[in-house]
Amino acid sequence: MPYDYFITAFAMLFVAIDPIGLAPIFLAVTGGFDEKQRRQVAVRATLIAVFVLAASLFGGAPLLDALGISLPAFRVAGGLLLFWIAAEMVFERRSERKHSSAKDQISRDHLENIAAFPLAIPLMAGPGAITAVILLAGRAEGDPVKLGGLVGIVAGVLLLCFLSYLFAARIDRFLGVTVRIVLTRLLGVILAALAVQFVADGVIAFIAAA
Repeated sequence: MPYDYFITAFAMLFVAIDPIGLAPIFLAVTGGFDEKQRRQVAVRATLIAVFVLAASLFGGAPLLDALGISLPAFRVAGGLLLFWIAAEMVFERRSERKHSSAKDQISRDHLENIAAFPLAIPLMAGPGAITAVILLAGRAEGDPVKLGGLVGIVAGVLLLCFLSYLFAARIDRFLGVTVRIVLTRLLGVILAALAVQFVADGVIAFIAAA
């Protein structure tokens, strides 16, 4: 079993999506909702994110081929994007951007479609998560065991998001401000290391193909 691949995939997707960090944002965007309404929003947001990431997993590589973009090029670009997200996490910029994005969408849509925007897109299935899924699918190289494991990992991380939404109030009280800051920065460092690895893999693939 390719355990190293599974561990890397879980770490990348967990950090890119950040289920724990979504809890306070979910509380903010569903302020004034009762428990039943919050549960409905959580279910809808999770299902939309599943669809977007599944489409990226199974259709991302063919789309790149149609656009004439090689997988090594996407690995380098994706690694740089993930590194930028990691830098935002380490320097406490990402949560500010997420909160700002959430507030902007709420003011425009008047709470009508918050499950789709901003919860599912871009907070759950955003550029970082989509990039990670496409990169990991390419790294599987058609291996059915790896692809099956990746599908399970995507589903598992999104399930964690759903549970994070359901228990958002308890998670926010339990973690507190200090623990959230430390956890976010630690995860940011891990994501930065994974991003550098993807850039290195892309450069090596470029050299090998030359």
